[in-house]
Amino acid sequence: MPLIWAALAVAIGVPIALAAASEQLAWRGPVYILAGFAGIVALGLMLVQPLLIGGVLPGLSAYRARRAHHWIGGALALAVVIHVAGLWFTSPPDMIDALTFSSPTPFSPFGVVAMWAIFAVAVLAALRRRLGLRLRTWRFVHIPLALVIVACSVVHCLLIEGTMETVSKAVLCAAVLAATVKVMADLWRKRMVRSETVVRQ
Repeated sequence: MPLIWAALAVAIGVPIALAAASEQLAWRGPVYILAGFAGIVALGLMLVQPLLIGGVLPGLSAYRARRAHHWIGGALALAVVIHVAGLWFTSPPDMIDALTFSSPTPFSPFGVVAMWAIFAVAVLAALRRRLGLRLRTWRFVHIPLALVIVACSVVHCLLIEGTMETVSKAVLCAAVLAATVKVMADLWRKRMVRSETVVRQ
C-alpha cells in the first residue's frame, strides 16, 4: 500500500519543511541549525523504527525490516551525536548544565535521559553477539529502553519552543507514541498467545 509510505513521508517531511521555513533560523548560526535539524530527523526516525519491527511497512520482508531497523537505529544514534555535539559547540555551559541535570530549562533532563538510553541500546546492539545475549534477554532490555527513549524524546520535543511548527510537531510526536504503543501491544499479545499455546501443548 503506497498510502502508508506516503503518510509516513508526510508525517516526517512536513515538520522538517515547516522548520526549514521558520523565521527563527535567521537568528541562528549554521552549527546550531544543523544540531536542531539533527534532533528533528532523530524524532522522525523514531517513528520508522516501531513500524519496521511491527511489519507495518509494505514491501519489506521480515528479514529486510529487521536489517533496516538495525541500520536506522545506528542512524538515530548518529543524529543524536550530531544534535548534542552541535549544541555543545554553540554553548558548552548550557550543555554541561543539561548533562549534569542542573539546567533550568524543563526540557533538558528528558533529552539527556533519552540520549543515554539511545546510546545504551546502540552499544548493546553492537556488542550483542560478543556478549552472547539471547533474543529473549535482548528484548527484555531493549523494549523498556525503547519506551524510555520514545517517552522522554516526545516530552523533550513538546517542551521546546523553537523552529518546529506547533501543530506538525504535535502530530509527529503523537504518531511516534501511537506507533510505539501499538507495536508493543501487538508484540505482547503475540507473546501471550505463544505462551498459551505452549501451555496447552
